[in-house]
Amino acid sequence: MSLIVDASVAVKWFADEPGSAKALALYEQEDDLIAPTLIIAEVGNALWKKRRKKLVTEEQVRLALDALPRSLGRLYDFADLTSAAADFALRFDHPIYDCFYIALAQRERAGLVTADARMEEIAKKARVDVKLL
Repeated sequence: MSLIVDASVAVKWFADEPGSAKALALYEQEDDLIAPTLIIAEVGNALWKKRRKKLVTEEQVRLALDALPRSLGRLYDFADLTSAAADFALRFDHPIYDCFYIALAQRERAGLVTADARMEEIAKKARVDVKLL
């Protein structure tokens, strides 16, 4: 079965932070990790913030963004998920960018893994099988 990984987990593959070991173990154990294309922008933004704080190098950011699409089995165009994501965002009063992952999980009947406790809560309300890393 496919497993959707969100940006809060994927960024841990490329930057050392709490939960990185668990995120890397998940990456090594799961063979069908998928995400909406939005993950590239979100991971890029998180790494950019880390670069501004001198927590990662420019080279790490570039290498991570180059590797990320290849690290996932499939990427889904997030524009195709807009209506469902908007519905979740409005229904649960939650940022829409997280709701794209929830919408993909629901559409693909796949599980979702996140390191964000609030997103876990919203995914459960949306009746998505979710695991907190």
